[in-house]
Amino acid sequence: MAILQDLLGLHWGWMALGAALAIAELIAPGYFLIWLAAAAFVTGLVAAAMPIGLNAEILLFVVLCALALAAARRWFALHPGVSADPMLNDRGGQLVGQSAVVTHVIEGGTGRVRHGDTEWLVRGPDAAPGTRMRITGSEGTVLIVEHLH
Repeated sequence: MAILQDLLGLHWGWMALGAALAIAELIAPGYFLIWLAAAAFVTGLVAAAMPIGLNAEILLFVVLCALALAAARRWFALHPGVSADPMLNDRGGQLVGQSAVVTHVIEGGTGRVRHGDTEWLVRGPDAAPGTRMRITGSEGTVLIVEHLH
């Protein structure tokens, strides 16, 4: 414990921890570890400037981690990332504007259509099997369709 305390008390331990966390962020990016790395670097700088003891250094590191993560969370909430494909995880939304063929009669507002190699539950006006319909929206896994004009 005395060796560990001497190492951390010399601030090199905090700098090494910061470097290790930064490298881990580069290897497996997730925008999380970099904030902990920054807290470790700042703790190392404070420990180098004024020896405050291991307990105070650990407390400072914990407080800096909490502050850094809170600031990062707020920043990401105010500046959300822009997706290259906003419909990536919305399969039904990707189909809007395309056509599908009725496979099971649409009666009473519900039925089934085929688009590509997949059959979908649908809601829309009554239609006989074989009728082509336009997909106008989706609600969960149910497509909303209308007659082609």
